[in-house]
Amino acid sequence: MKITILDGKMMNPGDLSWEGFESIGDVKVYDTTSEDEIIPRSIDSEIVLTNKVPFSRETMEKLPKLKYIGVTATGYNIIDIKAAAEMGITVTNVPEYSTEGVAESVFAHILCFTHRTAEHAESVRNGDWSSSPFFSYTLYPLQELYGKTMGIVGMGHIGMRTAEIAAAFGMGVIYTTRSRKEEAEEKGFKPVDLDTLLSQSDYISLHVPLTPETENMINRNTLGKMRKNAILINTARGGLIDEEALAEALREKRIAGAGLDVLREEPPRHGSSLIELPECIITPHIAWSAKETRMRLMNCTLDNLVSFMIGTPKNIIS
Repeated sequence: MKITILDGKMMNPGDLSWEGFESIGDVKVYDTTSEDEIIPRSIDSEIVLTNKVPFSRETMEKLPKLKYIGVTATGYNIIDIKAAAEMGITVTNVPEYSTEGVAESVFAHILCFTHRTAEHAESVRNGDWSSSPFFSYTLYPLQELYGKTMGIVGMGHIGMRTAEIAAAFGMGVIYTTRSRKEEAEEKGFKPVDLDTLLSQSDYISLHVPLTPETENMINRNTLGKMRKNAILINTARGGLIDEEALAEALREKRIAGAGLDVLREEPPRHGSSLIELPECIITPHIAWSAKETRMRLMNCTLDNLVSFMIGTPKNIIS
């Protein structure tokens, strides 16, 4: 069984081992793969693993031996699922590996706004504390999270974990989701409609997939319903936000800030109107990147593959 891993460096930059995959097949790992390299690198493979390398119908039609595509991520919009199903190619993803890492990342962004730790540390490094006449000083107004309202858009696994962490900080939690979540209600989290969430939340965190219905769900209209002190957090997908509308809202101080781990274009080769704004903290899609998170991803990817090989596939997309 030939296994080709097209962009292995994303999941394993060198601190994990491929030996689990090597024990079940002939494995070839590439750090990165361009679209022009997909066919020659995969032509003899029954199994292909990909994180962000796309598979169109045209590509799959040129890979007659291909039986299985393992997406080493939760999102699978890089695959033409309909074409794969028609060709009998099984596609799987890894739906829950990043719950802890992403939920923690939400609060890494939030705490940047509430405590301004990096700015104060840099001030001390520059000698400001040494020359201060006082034992303590602040550069910005600081805030506690206790008593604030966290609004969560999408109460899946990550949304639920984010809500639990918010509650541990003493925050009230309201949320909107497609279907009733009894577990969330039992924990005291309050379901509301989107307009109510936008108007009542101090912090808003997005945890929905990117679909035609959710694309640009944060736009001039929805931004206009948020509080002026609101902080928007997006660790889900960049396409959920109209970036021009968000930049405009930040420049005009219609909301207080945004913490983003994702952008519409990644990497932002053509720039982004958000990158230079001091009220916007952007990290390079790292919420999933902790070693423990990637190890969980690798183990789940291997489990998906083994399950397929023994005839009991799981986490099937097509």
